[in-house]
Amino acid sequence: MPDGSPTQSRTSASLVNLPNIITFGRLCAVPLAFWLVLVHRIGDAFLLFIVAGLSDALDGWLARRYGGNAVGALMDPVADKALLVTMYITLAAVGVLPAWLAILVVFRDVLIVGGIVVLAVLGHAVAIRPLYISKLNTLMQIVLIAVSLLQEGFGVGVAGLQGVLTWFVVVTTLASGAAYVWNTARGD
Repeated sequence: MPDGSPTQSRTSASLVNLPNIITFGRLCAVPLAFWLVLVHRIGDAFLLFIVAGLSDALDGWLARRYGGNAVGALMDPVADKALLVTMYITLAAVGVLPAWLAILVVFRDVLIVGGIVVLAVLGHAVAIRPLYISKLNTLMQIVLIAVSLLQEGFGVGVAGLQGVLTWFVVVTTLASGAAYVWNTARGD
């Protein structure tokens, strides 16, 4: 039961702020994006994906400008990853993206998260630092999803662009996964 102490009030209040509300909204959009793709409302899924991207930029800006907190710092990448993984799996399930690509993208994430969990269980300190190649991989994954949704939902696009972007995602996914494994093995 709340005791009304200033410490508890600050802690409770800090959990609920505008950046965290926006991030939570993006997390809640994941099942809607999943459903929109499954029922072949791909154009609506594209618009939702764009809104999610804009909300990610907005909550990041607000957190930097007015101060974020640990909850937001944890919830933001979870919301981002949940949306990306869901879109890859769902777009593969409806035949917009190749199933093997979705498997590769998900496997890389499972490998990284699984490695962190195993190391933590074994008592090793785990420092998670995003690598440049990982940031490039995330960008390529986002661009491929956006282009795929745009082409499938609205029939707008450049012939062959989706295929080229697919191979960029493959290369950056493999390079990013290998870099994380290499750095972990070296103890970086």
